[in-house]
Amino acid sequence: MAVKKRHWFLNLLMLITVIVCISALAMHYKNWIKAKPDKVQILSGFYHVNVPYSEMDSVRFVDKIPPMQRLNGFSALEKEKGIFQEFKDSLTDKKVYVFVDNISQQKIKVVYKDSLKLYVNRKDSLKTLELFDFLHKKLESEVLPN
Repeated sequence: MAVKKRHWFLNLLMLITVIVCISALAMHYKNWIKAKPDKVQILSGFYHVNVPYSEMDSVRFVDKIPPMQRLNGFSALEKEKGIFQEFKDSLTDKKVYVFVDNISQQKIKVVYKDSLKLYVNRKDSLKTLELFDFLHKKLESEVLPN
């Protein structure tokens, strides 16, 4: 009995599919946080947000994220990422951005532009604390300029 070889196009298609899946996993593996002079950029795969320091209203720690409806995003193991909408705020289009690498640790809640919310933490709790200190100092320097 002769073994029939697969067409080269199907092999190429399977290889491209595997590469795309591995790339998507690598992009969402952690939060990429970049501090610029006027804003902080948070990127995790397809999800990103820019938070200008001058438009931050509050920065604080929270233990839990409130119940929300996922507009798009994902949850996997300890990670929670994407764009959500609070249940109590379902009549408006206010989006809540969630970039949580470790759901069991404290999260940083940033309120900016009067009512937009962002929840973020890092896999390492010390890096989360450093990010909180950095954002808190930026908030204080914007509120109380010299």
